[in-house]
Amino acid sequence: MSDGDRSQPRATPDLQLIGGLAAEDAIGPVMHIMQQAFDPVYGEAWNHSQTRSMLAMPLTHVLLLETVATSADAPGEPVGFAMTRRVADEEELLLIAVAPKWRQFGAASMLLNQVIDNARKAGVSRIHLEMRSNNPAVHLYSKFGFQTVGLRKDYYRGSDNHRFDALTLAIHL
Repeated sequence: MSDGDRSQPRATPDLQLIGGLAAEDAIGPVMHIMQQAFDPVYGEAWNHSQTRSMLAMPLTHVLLLETVATSADAPGEPVGFAMTRRVADEEELLLIAVAPKWRQFGAASMLLNQVIDNARKAGVSRIHLEMRSNNPAVHLYSKFGFQTVGLRKDYYRGSDNHRFDALTLAIHL
């Protein structure tokens, strides 16, 4: 959006959630979004190999959020994703990301709401995650009822070798 367009309100796009994707179908959109969404200065993004390995695990699930396709020639555009891993009655939110141009449309809330809904339906009793301690997304998680349950000192290493603490957050369902 150019500076001249800032006074024009942005229309809320039609978005759709897609779950149950096979690893091969998910890897492209996930990497596309991840490369845009995670600032390398914080060292949070996964590389292609890490992502492919996690997606291949049987208890890993991906939700993809994309724009609604307008025609066969205009497929939906990837907007965001959430990746989780279920072990017994717990779910770990491994990654959640929204491409920068799609922020402020409620995309992250849509993804997180669906993660929680899916976990409840699966009989999960707790969802947890780790995030950089100075990540502004903490407000999103607190809005959904997540609480800080731990701290890992110097967990993330940024591109300049600067270290960042990680918070462990959890919600009981």
